[in-house]
Amino acid sequence: MLQQTQAGRVVSAYGSFLARYPDVAALAAARRADVVRSWGGLGYPRRAVALHRAARIVVAEHGGRLPRDPAALRTLPGIGPYTANAIAAIAYGRAVPSLETNVRRITARSSFAAEPDEVPIAELAAAALAWIPPRRVAAWTQALMDLGRDVCRPLRPACDVCPLAPACAFRAAGRVGRRSTRPQPRFEGSVRQARGRILAQARAARSVPVEDLAARIGVPPARADEALAGLARDGLVVVARGRVRLA
Repeated sequence: MLQQTQAGRVVSAYGSFLARYPDVAALAAARRADVVRSWGGLGYPRRAVALHRAARIVVAEHGGRLPRDPAALRTLPGIGPYTANAIAAIAYGRAVPSLETNVRRITARSSFAAEPDEVPIAELAAAALAWIPPRRVAAWTQALMDLGRDVCRPLRPACDVCPLAPACAFRAAGRVGRRSTRPQPRFEGSVRQARGRILAQARAARSVPVEDLAARIGVPPARADEALAGLARDGLVVVARGRVRLA
């Protein structure tokens, strides 16, 4: 849930989701439509579909327990290199670097006097790996994430309270924070917005007529068609007999 979504939005959704699906077996046994409904308005609902598929694979092929090995974790739907390493480090204490946004920033600044987009990812990974202590890997991994969120911030790093400040190459070079150079896609009028509106319609009713879908969600017909096709391709909805419903 935290992938591409701020923690503040996740807190309440996480609690209710976990109450309904307290373990992997419960999630695997659920209908996909119910899982998507439970995901609510978190956005990027493909994550819910991937999570559901992963749960079924974990039950069928791994005895209901997530693998310990990052390579095995990466074979599950929705799990990429960062998530695989984060699970391995936090859940199982494996000494692997979890390069989420905050950890990349801390590593780049402290070790290279640079922002993360100025350093090749392989070099960041090697530096982060060299940092990992032999014990308390989970605590270390989460501490770096928290440090990046609260102290080594993108725009105004709080170097005066940072425990890494005495040895930080970024601070020694006199550099200050800056905004990310990655362009942010516009949401208003986007296909992503249309997808969200279609899913909201499908969650609220057993099925919705396709012919008036564009009018219902307030977008041009071509944009509605594009969004609907993408949702069907991602396994989120089914279109049959002129109506759309959750898969």
